[in-house]
Amino acid sequence: MPNPSRPRVRATAILAAGAGLILVLSACSPSSVPAGSAPSGSTANTLPDAHVHGLSVSESGQVLLATHDGLFDVTKQPVTKIGATNDLMGFSGGTDHGVLYASGHPGEGSDLANPLGLIRSTDAGKTWEKLSRQGESDFHALTATKSGIVGFDGALRTSPDGKTWNTAAADFVPAALAGNPTSDAVLATTPQGIRRSTDGGKTWNTVDSGPVVQFAAFASPAEAVGVEPDGTVHVSADAGATWTRKGKIQDTVQAVAAVRGPEANPTIWAATASGLVVSTDAGVTFGPADAS
Repeated sequence: MPNPSRPRVRATAILAAGAGLILVLSACSPSSVPAGSAPSGSTANTLPDAHVHGLSVSESGQVLLATHDGLFDVTKQPVTKIGATNDLMGFSGGTDHGVLYASGHPGEGSDLANPLGLIRSTDAGKTWEKLSRQGESDFHALTATKSGIVGFDGALRTSPDGKTWNTAAADFVPAALAGNPTSDAVLATTPQGIRRSTDGGKTWNTVDSGPVVQFAAFASPAEAVGVEPDGTVHVSADAGATWTRKGKIQDTVQAVAAVRGPEANPTIWAATASGLVVSTDAGVTFGPADAS
């Protein structure tokens, strides 16, 4: 049961009839997420029974879910809980999962401050170290770039080291932030459309011709993915400057990740209300990530 002392809210985006995308605060309550698995036969066919806040897929195929009840490796059977039980509201996973960043609220019995501020793991989520803003910030949107960290806790903040912070001038509230650890391009999903930064989140421009998406992810410094609230998928080959509409995910999406595929196309993953789905054709089609 949720601990009433810990807030269970998360900035999300929904499509308002005839008015496009709006941001709301939605209850972050556990939700049943049945079977899902992975194309290479490596990903588990059962997802944790908790609301998913973040999804990260490494180049080796390890799939991590950041949830209301902590971090889970769904590559294994059975699904394996990693580390302590904390509500990981914001989450950023690297391509090798060696270094992870998170924020949110401590679990019951934890001696961590509420909110968590920015925490970092250098052992793929087994242990976490406190970096900064403990008791001050719950970063609901969080990403890592070549030049540092970008997070939103009511203000848009950037940090070169996760310890010292600057407040960026921004007239928008991001539902999600997406970056790549080898690039300074950052995407923010907003009610007015995609905002884009090319300097690690310090300054921002509006992508006037872009779609209105709820989730975004980078597969590489140039390849980006965006998903609308209704599941419509868009891809970009120029770090979010221009977009091409692809297919549609036929379920409620909770989190999205992308990795560079074996061919020219990025592989796109989505945690949905019915399980884990994957596309190997740049978002044209999606199917269950079937385990062998």
